[in-house]
Amino acid sequence: QVQLVESGGRLVQAGDSLRLSCETSGFSFRRHVMGWFRQAPGKEREFVAAVDWGGGQTHYADSVKGRFTIFRDNAKNTAYLQMNSLKPDDTATYFCAASYESNWAAMMISRVYSYWGQGTQVSVSS
Repeated sequence: QVQLVESGGRLVQAGDSLRLSCETSGFSFRRHVMGWFRQAPGKEREFVAAVDWGGGQTHYADSVKGRFTIFRDNAKNTAYLQMNSLKPDDTATYFCAASYESNWAAMMISRVYSYWGQGTQVSVSS
């Protein structure tokens, strides 16, 4: 019944922008920290960004800071990742995730996220 469905990924050129969406249902969206992770071929899953329950706090991986923006619309149970100035190194499958963890400091740890989407593929050509 829990669903997280990512969308928006596609093939783009370096320097382009994309907006990823994560539509959710089946759980208390407002009670969960929302995060974005990514996994490139041959690499481990890595943290990208997280936003707290009300959208007031965000945290980003150093590799995307200043280029990506995470935000959420609690009325729509949807989280977003705005990706600007994309680079070939951003090529990966992007996953959204939801965490019931009460400690904001743990938001970058993948194991605190209970619910995961299936991912949307982002490919950035040079």
